[in-house]
Amino acid sequence: QVQLAESGGGSVQTGGSLRLSCSTSGYTYNRNCMGWFRQAPGKEREAVAVIYTSLGATYYLDSGKGRFTISPDIAKNTVYLQMTNLQPEDSAMYYCAAGRPYPLCVRTPGATVGYDYWGQGTQVTVSS
Repeated sequence: QVQLAESGGGSVQTGGSLRLSCSTSGYTYNRNCMGWFRQAPGKEREAVAVIYTSLGATYYLDSGKGRFTISPDIAKNTVYLQMTNLQPEDSAMYYCAAGRPYPLCVRTPGATVGYDYWGQGTQVTVSS
């Protein structure tokens, strides 16, 4: 049984940084994509960053380009999202997901569907 668990969220001021962690159990890396997503109240879920660990390929959506970094530590069964220069508009519930098939996941990295497994989320709040 595959399980994903996010942690590392919290409250920071504008310009601050956070590192989110997605710990996995039962998941086989290097077969499909994993990603970080977020959803703010009243808004649709959006992709933030996607990684295909088999090639080390990463994809960032506009919301995270230049500020966010997705990286895996397969030995620890964990995928991180390092976030810097956080802005109030980054406030949202952040989710990790896994299992979207390659190469579809890299052809359409902005998709929020097609992932087999999702975590429960971790809240990020950025105050001005």
